[in-house]
Amino acid sequence: MTEDKFTLPNLPYGYAALEPFIDAKTMELHHTKHHQGYIDKLNAALEDHNEYYTVDITEILRDIQNIPDDIRQQVINNGGGHANHMLFWEIMAPKAGKEPEGELRAAIETKFGSFEDFQQEFNNAASTRFGSGWVWLVFNNGELEISSTPNQDSPYMQDYVPILGLDVWEHAYYLKYQNRRPEYIENWWNVVNWKKVAELFKANN
Repeated sequence: MTEDKFTLPNLPYGYAALEPFIDAKTMELHHTKHHQGYIDKLNAALEDHNEYYTVDITEILRDIQNIPDDIRQQVINNGGGHANHMLFWEIMAPKAGKEPEGELRAAIETKFGSFEDFQQEFNNAASTRFGSGWVWLVFNNGELEISSTPNQDSPYMQDYVPILGLDVWEHAYYLKYQNRRPEYIENWWNVVNWKKVAELFKANN
């Protein structure tokens, strides 16, 4: 192993910061157990290919077909889990969750008709995602699009650039919401960090 292996990033806020919408215990377990678990398994999968430790995970996922066959699925599952969660933590914040403004809002309204129509379409994709997975707002060939992926598959593998993502694995909400995924989805909008989403929009637009 090398000291350059993948490591768990610190959250930009405390575990209780997103209360009451996402509870502290869920955040702690999600970060220290689930995200850490993906990182541990990713590092283990790449142990014999440690030249990848110094490559950005998004580049690895974009180039997934060139990952050796015997470890490719492990990298998809665990590298995807790592990349997906890194974005997830960033696009949430305490005392956030208003509505997007400026160029981002204009782009959403142009694409989806209104911000409310965008939310409805996103919510529907999230609530109907069968099993475990994610729902995203992505750039696809320069156009905003709502996308959904199973398990820990990454939009980067489809050459999409995600700027907003919602984890709908049960571990993201079950302690607080049990089987009430739609309630979790609705409450999640209260912690969306639109300032960060706007930064990602501008950087990739």
